[in-house]
Amino acid sequence: MTKTSVDNPQAASGEPLLPAIQSPADLRKLPADRLETVAAELRQKIIETLSVNPGHFASSMGAVELTVALHYVFNTPDDRIVWDVGHQAYAHKLLTGRQERFSTLRTLGGLSGFPNPMESPYDTFMAGHASNSISAALGMAIADRNTPENRDRKTVAVIGDASISGGLAFEGLNNVSNNPNNLLIILNDNDMSIDDNVGALHRYLTELTTSAGYNRWRFKTYNFFKRHGLINENRRGLLLRLNNSLKAFISQRQNIFEGLNIRYFGPIDGHDLPRLVRVLNEIKDMEGPRILHIRTVKGKGFEEAEKNPTTWHAPGKFDPETGERLKKPTEGEPPLWQQVFGNTLVELADQDERVMGITAAMPSGTSMNLMLKKYPARAFDVGISEGHAVTFAGGLASAGKRPFVAIYSSFLQRAYDNIIHDVAIAGLPVTFCIDRAGIVGEDGVTHHGLFDLAYLSCIPGMRIASPRTEEALRNLMRTSLELDGPLAIRYPRGKATTPDWKTPMRPIEVGKGERIAGDGTADVAVLSIGPEGNDALKAAELAIEQGVKADVYDMVWLKPIDGELLREVASTHKRIITLEDGSTTGGLGAAVTRSLTENGFGTIPVVRLGVGDKWVHQGTVEQLKKLCGYGVADIVAQITRPLQ
Repeated sequence: MTKTSVDNPQAASGEPLLPAIQSPADLRKLPADRLETVAAELRQKIIETLSVNPGHFASSMGAVELTVALHYVFNTPDDRIVWDVGHQAYAHKLLTGRQERFSTLRTLGGLSGFPNPMESPYDTFMAGHASNSISAALGMAIADRNTPENRDRKTVAVIGDASISGGLAFEGLNNVSNNPNNLLIILNDNDMSIDDNVGALHRYLTELTTSAGYNRWRFKTYNFFKRHGLINENRRGLLLRLNNSLKAFISQRQNIFEGLNIRYFGPIDGHDLPRLVRVLNEIKDMEGPRILHIRTVKGKGFEEAEKNPTTWHAPGKFDPETGERLKKPTEGEPPLWQQVFGNTLVELADQDERVMGITAAMPSGTSMNLMLKKYPARAFDVGISEGHAVTFAGGLASAGKRPFVAIYSSFLQRAYDNIIHDVAIAGLPVTFCIDRAGIVGEDGVTHHGLFDLAYLSCIPGMRIASPRTEEALRNLMRTSLELDGPLAIRYPRGKATTPDWKTPMRPIEVGKGERIAGDGTADVAVLSIGPEGNDALKAAELAIEQGVKADVYDMVWLKPIDGELLREVASTHKRIITLEDGSTTGGLGAAVTRSLTENGFGTIPVVRLGVGDKWVHQGTVEQLKKLCGYGVADIVAQITRPLQ
């Protein structure tokens, strides 16, 4: 039995419509009564493609009607649509000239999984991290307002109910209300982010209602007063505030958006395509900022995704007919790194009541959900609020607790000031468990965790380590409870190395590395940090087959770096290779070179393997490491290269 509820568009209307739509201009040539057929075909295309080439499924399925309506009503790309995050933008890609390449989504050299201005003029702004759409769109709208030939250009920001809870979105809303602009914000409220939404704002949105008749009366009244010279833009804000106060008094509730002097419309059914088109046409030419609140179903049109939107956010490969996910866990396989973290945190919490857990909208992605389940009073999902997560942890630590903050590497970038100002300066014992560090693969340039070693290493008092094995991760987490300041532990996405990984935990010495292969007599030394050490071991074995030996060292710590080990290596080897899954600018290679120079070993050649000074786009982890020159074969080539 099929799990999709998408009707067969070809059977319903003869020839399919989607292949002939190579741009939104083609879409706008269709009569409005054909748009629902286009929406059905878009869903079918997304299902067919993502069943074999995985991506962000449920969000895009839920935004199909909205996407069709936007491109039908607005004159894109002259009018701009600014997507927040971009998880919901697959239909947008299909309608904007990328149908033939849609099967390359998230692959090396193919389409990005997110809107990317370098890919298409219809992708107006880089999307990948949440909550930036309102600020970016406001900048565009004000730029147009200050460019006479562009004053009639329209800008629309599309933001989800989870993203709008982020701090940057609130900063944007505040400035939308304070600056003259004609921005339209569409709040796509699907009652579900990647994990359950948290916070009072989401509960408020779930219940918010506004009368369509009231909005029509209000708009007509405003135009009447304006035509008769009884109101102008300078007085508009005062009238809005008076009107909103009366409305709140009568309805006994305050509209948070209209409290900011932003017109509010909705909520309306985001899958009612004719109504969406009608409402957008009614409000698109209004002056002043406004919000259209739509309610959608994440995974709409695919039964399994509607029932379980969290799992179907990015489900992997699946059977498009039955809805069965094709990749199932196999017993005896190594765990995911995040699972090692989550289970270890619970063990530490069992032993030490000071242990607390914090994540920012990613409880299942980081496995913080295990701590939330067992110790709900000691674990917190703060939503898309990375800066708050860090400062909140600082507050906990200042009151005697031992918080572990689990956030993806690329998202932790958003909390950089908080790390410095609210944790590091005071030397507070916060442990940053940095998930998805290094190359993450198909999510691409906005999601790779390439910069954490560099952006953390310059912070005074910050200790930084990366485990090569599950045992090392557990020991580092245990060690953090002995420290009197912040510690950052980074680990990658995906599987670890050992099926039998639940080893007893013990504190380890800070700033000490170790030799893990060779006897110390080779000409070449490979210094690695984190799981890349396992690739170094493989490369050393392959190099032996070519008659070349290499000693391999696991540095474990970037900061403090093991100066004694480095002096030993520099004294006994003729060439050093550093290996890291991150930027070579400011990472392990830079730290090793600096330490050697400071200790009088600046003449020994050092080859830095990792990500150079460039942006890395999407592909498999193996493909991207090869592209960046630090796959296993690249390590072998450097080991076996003749000495100069």
